Formats: sequence, C-alpha cells, structure tokens
Amino acid sequence: MSNRRRSSLAPFVHLRVHTAYSLLEGALHIKDLVQLAQAHAMPAVAMTDSANLFGALEFSETLAAAGIQPIIGITLPVVMGGQQAGPADDARQKSPARVPPCLVLLAQNETGYRNLLKLVSAAHLESADDRGPAVTLDRLAERADGLICLSGAQEGPIGERLLAGNAVGAETCADHLAGIFPGRFYIELQRHGLALEERLEPEFLKLAFHHDWPLVATNQCYFSDPSMYEAHDALRCIAGGHYVADPDRPRLTPDHGFKSADEMVELFHDIPEAVRNTLVIARRCAWRPQPIAPILPSFSATGGETEEEILRRQAAEGLRERLEAHVFAPQDDGTARKEKAKPYEERLAYELDIITKMGFPGYFLIVSDFIRWAKDHGIPVGPGRGSGAGSLVAWALRITDLDPLRFSLLFERFLNPERVSMPDFDIDFCQDRREEVIRYVQDKYGRDRVAQIITFGKLQARAVLRDVGRVMQQPYPVTDRLCKLVPNNPADPKTLAEALAEEPRLEAERRSDPLTATVIDRALKLEGLYRHASTHAAGVVIGDRPLDELVPLYRDPRSDMPVTQFNMKWVEQAGLVKFDFLGLKTLTVLARAVDHVKERGGTVDLAHVPLDDPATFALLARGETAGVFQLESAGMRAALKGLKPDKFEDIIALVALYRPGPMDNIPVYVNRKHGLEPVEYPHPMLEEILAETYGVIIYQEQVMQIAQVMAGYSLGEADLLRRAMGKKIKEEMDRQRARFVEGAVERGVERA
Repeated sequence: MSNRRRSSLAPFVHLRVHTAYSLLEGALHIKDLVQLAQAHAMPAVAMTDSANLFGALEFSETLAAAGIQPIIGITLPVVMGGQQAGPADDARQKSPARVPPCLVLLAQNETGYRNLLKLVSAAHLESADDRGPAVTLDRLAERADGLICLSGAQEGPIGERLLAGNAVGAETCADHLAGIFPGRFYIELQRHGLALEERLEPEFLKLAFHHDWPLVATNQCYFSDPSMYEAHDALRCIAGGHYVADPDRPRLTPDHGFKSADEMVELFHDIPEAVRNTLVIARRCAWRPQPIAPILPSFSATGGETEEEILRRQAAEGLRERLEAHVFAPQDDGTARKEKAKPYEERLAYELDIITKMGFPGYFLIVSDFIRWAKDHGIPVGPGRGSGAGSLVAWALRITDLDPLRFSLLFERFLNPERVSMPDFDIDFCQDRREEVIRYVQDKYGRDRVAQIITFGKLQARAVLRDVGRVMQQPYPVTDRLCKLVPNNPADPKTLAEALAEEPRLEAERRSDPLTATVIDRALKLEGLYRHASTHAAGVVIGDRPLDELVPLYRDPRSDMPVTQFNMKWVEQAGLVKFDFLGLKTLTVLARAVDHVKERGGTVDLAHVPLDDPATFALLARGETAGVFQLESAGMRAALKGLKPDKFEDIIALVALYRPGPMDNIPVYVNRKHGLEPVEYPHPMLEEILAETYGVIIYQEQVMQIAQVMAGYSLGEADLLRRAMGKKIKEEMDRQRARFVEGAVERGVERA
C-alpha cells in the first residue's frame, strides 16, 4: 500500500455492525455498507450479526469486490455455566426469557472461520435454551483457535456481572475468557450516551489496566445515520411487539449508527489506543472466505466400478429398456430397430461424454438413486420438468419420463459444455410423501451431511405498511385502506415508491394526514429489509462431509431437519450441491384418483396413459378442466375453447404461451392452427424449426435452434444467448446482437 493511500485511510474501523441479516434488528443492507465504508474511507468493516452468519459469504465477496477488507464475525450469546456463579447468574435464572450475555467473535484466519461455522451451528442445533440460540462456555473454549474475542461491553458476561454488583465474578469471568483467547481478548468500550455505559466504563478500564488487557472502542451500528433512527426504532417495535409511543419499551439512540472515523476519534479522544486497536484487529483479521467449486458427495457403490463406469452401464441398460417400451414397434425388423435406435445411441454417447468431462456422473447417479427408491416404495414422482427434461441420460436412468428426442428438447439447455455450471433437476414428489424421500437421503449420506436451504422473507410494500401502521397505532381501517391502494400483482410486484408514483390516491392520503405521512415515510425506509427466515420449499443440499465444515447451519422451528444459513445463491458458492425435492399436490391427487379407481375394480397406469385420446381432447376443447393442473383458470379454459387442441403439442404450446407477454401470441397461434390466417416465418430457413408452432416462436429451445441455424452458433453458445435474453443485461445483449448479425450475414441473410 502506498504512503499516500495509507495516509488517506480512516484511523478507525467499525467492528460491531448489525446488517439486515440481524432480522428485524439491523437496517443495513450489505450494499449500504460498501457505500458507507467508501464514504468514510474505512479500509475494513466487520459484520457481527446477532447469533448468525446468514450473510457471511455475501458480505465477504461484496466488500472485497469494492476494495474493502471484510471481517467475518458474530455477536454470539454464551451460557457461562457454573464457573462464575454469582448474582448475575441468579438473576438470569429467575428470568428465563432473558437472552444470555453476548461475546463478539472475529475470524482471524481460516481456522477461526471454520470454528465460527461450528459454533453458530451448535448454537442453533444443540441449544435447548428457550431464550434462543447460544453456546456453552465449554463449547466456546473447544473452538477458540483463530478467533479474536471482544468482551461485549455492557451486554457481555463481564458487564452483566458488574451491573449485578459482582465485581469479583466479573474479574474471574474476564480472566477465564483471557485464558481461552490468549493474546486475542479485548475489553470493549462503547459510548452511545447510555447511563449503563457511563456506569460501567470505569470498571472496564480498571480491569483492563490491572491485567494489561487491550482496549477497543466500538459503536454498535444498526443503521446508517441519525436520519434513519426513527424508522429503525419502528423496526425494533415490529420485532418486539411494542408501540412506538410506549414509554417503557427498550430503546436505542440516534448514536447507534455508522459513525465516521472522525466522530469516533473525537468520542474516544481520551483513550486513543482503544481507537487505534480497531486497526490492529483489522490487520489481524486479514483472511476472508471465498467461493469454492462444487463438492459432490461420492455415490456409494459396490463392485469396484467407478462412478463413470456405473453411469455408462446404467444409462445403456436403461436406454435399451426405454427403446423397447416407447420407440420400437412390434412389426419393426432388425434394420428398422437399428435405424430408430441410432439417433438415441448417438445422443446418449454425446451426453455421457459431456457429463463425464464436466465431472458430474455422481450427480446423475445420486438423483437416479433416490428417484428409483421413491418409485420402488410407491411414492409418486413427476415425469420431469424444466431444462432437465432435455437430457436423454436422465430419461434412460428414469430420472425423467419424457423422451427428449420426440419433443425436440436440447441437452445444452440443461448442461452447457461451454459454461461450467451445476446441473439442476426439478423433481416433483407426491406432497404427502416428499419427506420420506428426504429421510432416505439423510439415512444414506448421513444426517449431518444433508440439510434444507434457508430463504428470507422481506418487508414488502403492503406488509411494511401494515407493520409500521400497527406500531404507530394508526387506526386499522386507515392502514388497511392504504395497503389496498398498493397494487398487488405477484407477477409484477410494486415497491412502495412505485405505488406512490402510480397511485394518486395514495399520495393524496400521504399529504392529507400527518400520521399517514409518518407511517409511509418510515415504511419507505424499512421496505426491503428481511423480516423472517424460513425454509426453501424444495432445495436440499448433500455434502461429502459434515455440512458445518462448509456452511453455518440453522434450525427452522417448524422442522427437525437442519437448514443452511446461506440462501440458495450463496450455499452453492460455498461448495454445496443443491437438489430440488418439490412437493406437488397434483401428484397426490393423481395417486388418490388411481386408488379410487382401483377400489371400484378398475386399473389406471399413469405411465402409459395415451396422449392421443380423442375423448380427452374433446373435453379439453369444451374447457371442462376444473381441477386440471395448469389448465384450470378461467383464462386458460377460455383459451382452450378457442384453440380446440387435437394433439398433445397444442397443450404444451398453450401452457408455454399462457403468461404475461407471450400470451399476446395465443390468438395468432389459434388462428394459424385453424387456417384463419396464413402461417408466416421470420425467414425461410426457420420453417423447419417453427413449423410445429405455426411460425410462432414459443420455446427457448427454438431460440437456441434459430441461433444455430441462422447465425452459426453452437448449441452451447446458443444457450448463453438464451440466458442473456432471460436476464436482459444490455451489455451482454448488445454483444450477442453483434455476434448474431455477423453470423447471419455470413450465411446469406440480408441486413435489415
């Protein structure tokens, strides 16, 4: 670092920051921290959320990308046990709902970070305390390596004992912690203007000077600056179930924001070493977690075969069975069978080579194994959906029940050889028995190696208005009226700011009533913060080692199964592989229908239901589809009556078209099908690709094939184009446009 760069950096860094991942407690998005740190020239910032590491990897990557050193930490409740029994412990026992005292732990290195993962996971999974997640002092001592410990100021165990008048117990506690963290224990000082802080500071200083323990100055940051204080105060009331006007509720101060270094230097001008030590600690915590490549669990097998050998053998055997059951006709002679089998065998060899080259044989075997187990135990499994249906290997292994060649589905959309990313099967199970499949996976791979994935609910426009209106004691009818003025379209959700811009009545309400104005202004500041954590409906991760060696774990109170503290995006970047176990009610309904038919002496084999039954198409053409999955809405039933489908491909096309935007093409598709308007193609060379859909581009596979035929893309390149179109990133679209036009011109297509 140059001398100029060093001199321009702030002489203080924040080591006690609560982000929005401190649910209903912190009001700082991680991106806000980047801006704040840059604005104040702070070279580093620590994230110390309350009893969680929800945002650790996101924080690490986001700050590092902005040139700011991330320090990974946690504010962790610790049950001190019997070592320091005294008045503080007695008081705590009489108040079972009181949160245990907290220590601040900061990761110095990889060992420290791994210990943080273990500690916070144990706090959630092993704590039987009704006061929330916490670890014992003994567990903390086992996992202290690589960690710096801050004493927690007045909220820590030392401060708690001092407040209870137990100075001896406080000194014993501090000495014990200093022994657990030799050379890594700091007495923490805070000056938010609270009476407790003023009362305790002389005692903290006496302990530090007597034992030669270093001091560190911190400011607990829950929000950006004093202008955010009142909104954050409302957030705390939402969390605690209080009214803002309640005089006896817990409160913070406007000083619990992200202060500048100059403010902190001035605030602690009499103890400058406490400020300097923030930089010392930052230099000691130079390590950060980074994304790692996916780590697949090994597929357990017997016989000495490799995963590749098992996959190739099972896929070849499965394909032969599929061809016999679904492709070969009874009258086919040897030549005909060989001719029909050729494209399947070529596609299988192509896919297997790519799967092997990309290192995913184990993934396919794992998915095939638990689907096979489910089917063997009578658990209904969906036929397959999403891009995974484009894999012939998946069809051969009975992961899916769709022939990708028959339906012109492309493997590259599922697994692109030109873009290394994990395969991702969306697998539907009977809603009532999905948990049985997950339990099978837990038993096979180990309960400590399987977990579901966390997801976070946000304070969205209507919800944040209701919450703020309630704690501000706004009359319910008024709050309800305001909420109903906010558009509620899940397909196109509006922010509160957008609703104010688009709905004049909402803005008029804001101008006409001071309380309404206050509610809306505070709601605008809180919108988008995380409100709660829950479990993702489908995602499950399987590791090759205990999961708490890679990610922190959490316990959803509604489930006995561990949950990752990282969400879907970040759990994969932490090296874990995601499998989707979706519970689909329709499969449950179908299973019950089959049982009812069986009770009446009939039999139905859902795997062999004909797709060309005239009576079924007649029923669909009449719109009699109440209760039929994806075809039951009033709009869809009207579309069916107009379309009058007479082939299965019509139903596929209608389901694909029936969504905002593409549904504008439904009349075109219907009219062309029935000869009411001519079939037209954007270019003659696209006729073969678009003939099935009467010249209308409906499927992503068609987009990829068009790029291949018209512009010379490989299917791998075409998949990148498809992804770019979906994400609508202008720079990437401009690049793809130039590539497409150049390729098309080379193939004789005239420029427009």
